[in-house]
Amino acid sequence: MAPICKVAVIQLYPKPLQPEHNFNKAATYIRSAAAQGAELAVLPEYHLTNWLPKDPAFAGLCKDWETYLKKYQELAKECQICIQPGTIVESHPDPSPTTSLPTLLNVAYFISHEGKILGKYVKKNLWHPEREHLTGSGRDVHEVFDTPIGKVGMLICWDLAFPEAWRELVAQGAKIVLAPTFWTLNDCNEAGLARNPCSEALFLDSMLTCRAFENTCAVVFANAGGPPGRGYAGLSQVVVPFTGPLVRMGSCSEGMSVVDIDMQVLEDAEENYQIRADLARDDWHYDYRHSNTKDNDDNGSKVKERL
Repeated sequence: MAPICKVAVIQLYPKPLQPEHNFNKAATYIRSAAAQGAELAVLPEYHLTNWLPKDPAFAGLCKDWETYLKKYQELAKECQICIQPGTIVESHPDPSPTTSLPTLLNVAYFISHEGKILGKYVKKNLWHPEREHLTGSGRDVHEVFDTPIGKVGMLICWDLAFPEAWRELVAQGAKIVLAPTFWTLNDCNEAGLARNPCSEALFLDSMLTCRAFENTCAVVFANAGGPPGRGYAGLSQVVVPFTGPLVRMGSCSEGMSVVDIDMQVLEDAEENYQIRADLARDDWHYDYRHSNTKDNDDNGSKVKERL
């Protein structure tokens, strides 16, 4: 019999450029989650600062990333709970001598209940407005980490729109995908909003349920919420195959839900859909990466077209 995994998904309004205030609020939720028996607490993307990269104070605050990472490590050890602290934007000196601008990385960590860092992931698929300010992880392979709750993968916000990222994680055995996010209703353009003002909510709900089914995995999606009228999407949720969302929060509310994930549902879904079994086959036919080149094998007899 597969175990039950108790997870806390936390939806916060990140007060702009006030990391200490936001950390203290997050810590209060995490302590509450631990008191309710949660094994893991997951926070949103940009939960310490909000996303204000053009504000002169933003980059300066990101220099304190190690301070807050250590605080979360200490909190995890104190509360005996694993923590996925959303994302923490790290500021590093630019190695190029021609510029004094720092390199900013949007990073997700997995911290064990002993305060140890078990996994680190730098956001790969940057949303268009982020590309002016952040450096992504490029062609680095998506990694899966062994944790006290099983094999875990991490994706961040716009990563969720790329099925290839999920496939890399599932092919390595990920059973739970953690998805810290700062996804708003205003991420849709005017043409889309004219057709459906809630377009991004539809996108999120549909995508998260679909990804859980098509990868026979559980998804823990922690998004930012905020005051009404500012475009916050919220909708933090925990999703599994067959059932869909086990919990789904509102768009504007802050709060936390502690959810029991019956890991047996993942085994039952895999028995039905056999996604992982297909991915593991030697003759699996989607053995390619996207590019504009064509490769021949050693004998020159087989061509894989990389679209």
